[in-house]
Amino acid sequence: MSPVYSTTFHVLDMKPEPYAVAPILSARVGIAALAEEPVHAIALRAQVRIEPFRRGYSEEESEGLVDLFGPRERWRDTQRSFLWMHCATMVPGFTGGTEVDLPMPCTYDFEVTGSKYLHALREGTVPLLFLFSGTVFFKGSGGFAIQQIPWDRDDKFDMPISVWHNLIAAQFPNTGWLRLHRDTLDALAAYKAGHGLLGFDDAVTKLLSCSQELP
Repeated sequence: MSPVYSTTFHVLDMKPEPYAVAPILSARVGIAALAEEPVHAIALRAQVRIEPFRRGYSEEESEGLVDLFGPRERWRDTQRSFLWMHCATMVPGFTGGTEVDLPMPCTYDFEVTGSKYLHALREGTVPLLFLFSGTVFFKGSGGFAIQQIPWDRDDKFDMPISVWHNLIAAQFPNTGWLRLHRDTLDALAAYKAGHGLLGFDDAVTKLLSCSQELP
């Protein structure tokens, strides 16, 4: 008879991955498999959601969140849990329990809801919900067998916003990313070249200064 595993997951810590080419956070996840037989491997997946209603916000932060949730007086109705990302990893074999690093690829694109939210925060924590799923591989009576991780395996973790700030500062020091339509980008490139400017930052700065001079 094949063993029955009761597998639980707990997020222990989160930190930036220091040597990654792209911005990646690493979540340290503790795993317990309540069975005497060893686990051969786990194909682990996680949906990571942000639960904005689980924390308070300063006036400066609330101004940065208007685009997401509207004015503060509407937040009771507009602040809902939303998806930040999906991530996955393979967990090597173990008996009883283990810890694994779950890589979480991030983006600084301001068109992405998660990035908009994180950019608006100045201090405190980011209220996260990890929804775990995947497949447990083990040795059964007739060879290797599998069990699906139950749908109700989840864990909450409050990530210090400083973790995100440190990640972005290391990957994109003093910079940010905006998505532009191709026509807008072509027009901006033509303006830059026509005015003998060195970079797009110079072009946008000049355009902003010109707009401020208008009556």
